[in-house]
Amino acid sequence: MCCEDLICARCAGPVAEGRCASCRAARDSMHQPSITITPQALIVIVSVLLMLTLLAVRHG
Repeated sequence: MCCEDLICARCAGPVAEGRCASCRAARDSMHQPSITITPQALIVIVSVLLMLTLLAVRHG
């Protein structure tokens, strides 16, 4: 979601402009990077770790 399309309930201005503290807080929270792991990426990571563990056990 983009903050350019949102209107603040407190000041009735666009959130993207950040006219009040509520606008600025909402805008900042929307623009913080978040790390999301898809199920496919999780399966790949677990598979690679399992393969590395099996190789370490075989050669150790």
